[in-house]
Amino acid sequence: MHLSVVVPTLNGRDRLAAGLDALAEAAPDAEVVVVNGPSADGTTGMVRDRDDVDVLVEISDRTLNVARNAGIRAASGDAIAFLRYDFAVEERWLDGVTDGLEEAAAVTGPSHQTLRAGMTTETLERRTICGRDVTYFNGGNVAFHRDALEELDGFDEYLLTGGARDVAHRLAGVGEAVTWRPEMSVRTEYEADGGVKERDWGWKYRALGYRLAKNYGFRPTVARRTFKHAGTDAFSAARDVIHGDATPTGWFGTGKDVVGGMATGISDGLVARARDRTTTRNPHGCSKRTDRAVATYDWR
Repeated sequence: MHLSVVVPTLNGRDRLAAGLDALAEAAPDAEVVVVNGPSADGTTGMVRDRDDVDVLVEISDRTLNVARNAGIRAASGDAIAFLRYDFAVEERWLDGVTDGLEEAAAVTGPSHQTLRAGMTTETLERRTICGRDVTYFNGGNVAFHRDALEELDGFDEYLLTGGARDVAHRLAGVGEAVTWRPEMSVRTEYEADGGVKERDWGWKYRALGYRLAKNYGFRPTVARRTFKHAGTDAFSAARDVIHGDATPTGWFGTGKDVVGGMATGISDGLVARARDRTTTRNPHGCSKRTDRAVATYDWR
């Protein structure tokens, strides 16, 4: 197996450097493809000074799924892994990738995050939707057979968020499995000065509505799941208002974003489903563009 590892990054030079160090130690023979968004922190120079990166692709788009597809186009391996720039692979990560891909089209593993009060670890998540068994995975720690990615035409570039979950739905749709290997573990540290990132509620529900409508059509199950998510978040936001952690004006504004995002996502998802009636369900995929890369540095 010839493994390529695609690492999308944007303004993450120091953490990217630490992640590349860990990757070079755990998987020294892997082909490493760094896809750099329009970073302004010296990422390009740092990567070009290293001898363990095989390809650097510079893109002008800040969208993660665009970066992932650019990495697929640049990678030469018959297996392709995706690694978040601030994840450091652990010692047996490559064993987990190798063993998992002998069993399934895709493999993922746990992500350990060190916090002030201890450590959190992700676990496997599965759902059954419209009779389809979907296994979700962390898009920052997953590996695929190239044939499976090509069958799906990569990631859907319409999505600003939720691209990995969309791929999970489409993998299940073509009958491919995702397996879990605890050896395929990564770690990241708590960033003390990182603050709390404000959630874009509109895009959360736009992405949810889009991927459900695109993959399943407008069925009662789709509407029920979408409104269930909205109801849970609305209750949580209302509780924040009661406790004084949010304002009623903010709560109503969030509700407006949720409804608007949901309506737009479902509408666009149904259009996407009509545009691509194949099991690929990807009218915005890897093959649809040729202009992702602004510059490519290839040292292979």
